[in-house]
Amino acid sequence: MLHRKDTVNAALDRRWKQLAGKVFRRKDLADELPSVDRELGLALKAGTVRKAAQGLYYVPRKTPFGDAPPSEEALVEKFLDDHHFLMFNPSCYNALGLGTTQLYSKTVVYNHKRHGTFALAGFEFDFRDKPRFPSRKQVTREYLLVDMLNNLSDLAEDPETVLSNVRRKLDTFDAGRLEKMLADYGSARTRRVFRQMKSAVHA
Repeated sequence: MLHRKDTVNAALDRRWKQLAGKVFRRKDLADELPSVDRELGLALKAGTVRKAAQGLYYVPRKTPFGDAPPSEEALVEKFLDDHHFLMFNPSCYNALGLGTTQLYSKTVVYNHKRHGTFALAGFEFDFRDKPRFPSRKQVTREYLLVDMLNNLSDLAEDPETVLSNVRRKLDTFDAGRLEKMLADYGSARTRRVFRQMKSAVHA
């Protein structure tokens, strides 16, 4: 027959297993665990729970290769307490075929709440507070082109070389979608660059 303490411990073990791969805050467990600070402290000490950042925790996923952290999406969503964000690596610009080849280790997160570089569970994220950005499903080649030029000064490649490649391959992009992406997401500088390109074509 199980003692009450054994029953409580078994229930806690089940709860931690249910949280495998998930990210949470203390308040998420407060209603379930009357002594949440004690139980959380013991789980952290035992390694059952890991700290992702200040006030942010997770239970590692068990894999054939050992313990694994949650997905980057899960970490960012709980960190922001918001599901409205766009996460990407600047290396995705390379797929445009415009001469960029640099591989970047950072993950950029466009969002409405945070700005700055934060480490979550050992991953580095560059959070940028943006007034507007598309959902992941709305990201097109035309959006990536506009976003790349918005961030041209941050790229490792020579800006003039990139712009020269854009001029040569501009007709490979959908003109209508490109105009819309420029209007919705282009910086003043990027819109000016495209106006100059169009003027040169019609000169």
